[in-house]
Amino acid sequence: MADVVPVEVALSDMAEMTVCEEHYGSESLQQRYTRLDDGSIVKRAIGGQRFSSLVQFFRSVFLPQGYPESVSKDYLSYQIWDTLQAFCSSITGTLATQAVLKGVGVGDETATAAGATVTWLLKDGTGMLGRILFAWIQGTSLDCDAKRWRLFADIVNDFSIFLELVAPAFPLFFTGIVCVAGVGKAIVGVSGGATRAALTMHQARRDNMADVSAKDGSQETLVNLMALLAGLVVTPMVADNPLLTWFLFFVFTCLHLFANYNAVTCVVMETLNQSRLHILVSHYLRTGVVLNPAQANVQEPVVFAQKKITRIKLGSPMSSIIQRRTNFDILTFRAPDLDRAIHSNSEGRYLLGMPTLTDINIVLHQESSHLDFIKSCFQAEIIDYVIEHRFSKLQVHSSIPCYDNQAHSLISSDKAFQSMVEQANHKALWELVDSSHEVSAQVFPSFHAGLAHAGWTTHRTQLGPDEWRASWDIHGLSDKKSY
Repeated sequence: MADVVPVEVALSDMAEMTVCEEHYGSESLQQRYTRLDDGSIVKRAIGGQRFSSLVQFFRSVFLPQGYPESVSKDYLSYQIWDTLQAFCSSITGTLATQAVLKGVGVGDETATAAGATVTWLLKDGTGMLGRILFAWIQGTSLDCDAKRWRLFADIVNDFSIFLELVAPAFPLFFTGIVCVAGVGKAIVGVSGGATRAALTMHQARRDNMADVSAKDGSQETLVNLMALLAGLVVTPMVADNPLLTWFLFFVFTCLHLFANYNAVTCVVMETLNQSRLHILVSHYLRTGVVLNPAQANVQEPVVFAQKKITRIKLGSPMSSIIQRRTNFDILTFRAPDLDRAIHSNSEGRYLLGMPTLTDINIVLHQESSHLDFIKSCFQAEIIDYVIEHRFSKLQVHSSIPCYDNQAHSLISSDKAFQSMVEQANHKALWELVDSSHEVSAQVFPSFHAGLAHAGWTTHRTQLGPDEWRASWDIHGLSDKKSY
């Protein structure tokens, strides 16, 4: 009887030819397919397969498919800080829940179920009203300043937890305090949820918003589970120890705010909002260089709104840029103002006007595009730049090879500027608009090219235009084209 040759030995004695190699996503080589002399094909695992399988399992459960290519570069750093803040928030939330339960009468023989139910219903009811009101007032601005509103949500969340902790110390005002806390948490739900959606849109790079959002939910669930286990240990320790309760609250709150600040500051948005455009234009007029998204995002304020001399209102009604005249009970407007606005902006689908030195209103054409949004705000930022530097009395240095001198020349002298400030001279304001349009027409093409070269997205923006749109006739053009 012939000896039986082990399969492994038999295969090793045969000549092999690699026919295919494969890997999963961006990972290193995982498997190789080889053809033997007898025509059969063998699949061989290459290095550390058992460990790789374990890692791949956790990646498939908690990370979007195709990571890291399928998400933005700031995804991992943001998720690490977001995970830490979620853990801290869950711990402080546990402390607050215990305080509220004590406040409604849990463990108190004199408390009634009806009283506790009424308190809870009032708390939830005021929270619902707060959610509706906040979404109505601030809903449109959440997309434009997602990072700032994200941090705002977590600050309000910590304040609401603080109110819930102190509420039992004031039995007479307990219901009112927890109702205020309920409104705060409702605001957190709106702003936190909406900005999370905006950040998910930023992170998803393969039209995989659902996958990124789902895996973010899995990560948060895992963190909440860990916090729940920690809460089981912490709760008995703090039950009768107010000092330890407040110590843990302040420690985890500080860590929570620190993690949130780092989370929002590590996000690098490539779309333009009012704050980032202000930073870009100011730097460009000084240096002639367009900052890339990483450089501009570092300078973007995430706690307070951008400090600016002027208020730029994109998508204003036509009445906002032409001076009013009252004729008995009929409100009329100056026709020369409309003619001046059209003449000053004849190349674009927008009209820009200044009713005051600190207000810049932009009327958008019904066919205006995102490029028109950017161009109109660019012109407005030139005016803001000039006014800001006139107020601060900064000197212009002719040695700077950029548009700084050209922008400053929009106002002929400090005396003329002072006259505009004191008298709000209507004619001088229109002259400023005219001059800024001329500078913008010369400078914007190179600025726009610099945006694309630096990596900014210009086919969509987060400049926050209002919904007013208009159409008008442009006079003085050879083809008499009507927009």
